[in-house]
Amino acid sequence: MGPSLQRLLSHLGAPKASTVVDVFDRWPELVGAEIAKHSRPISFSDNKLTIGTDDAAWASQLRWAEKELLARLAIELGSDDVKALEIRVD
Repeated sequence: MGPSLQRLLSHLGAPKASTVVDVFDRWPELVGAEIAKHSRPISFSDNKLTIGTDDAAWASQLRWAEKELLARLAIELGSDDVKALEIRVD
């Protein structure tokens, strides 16, 4: 079933299933406790990770730090499956 799921995810523009699981399960570890208090991963599409945040100021800070966050995710996940971020205020 694993290969079938991966083909489906690829067709939908999502990264590898292991990347999706890691991002959702390890969010505080990946981005740090302070950022994780104010944000959460929402979805993946076409290698873009959508992040929800609880405040417009945090959304601005995350947009400003996008390159650094992408670099950190690439190192921690061991891949460049996440190529862009979309930040939304929930």
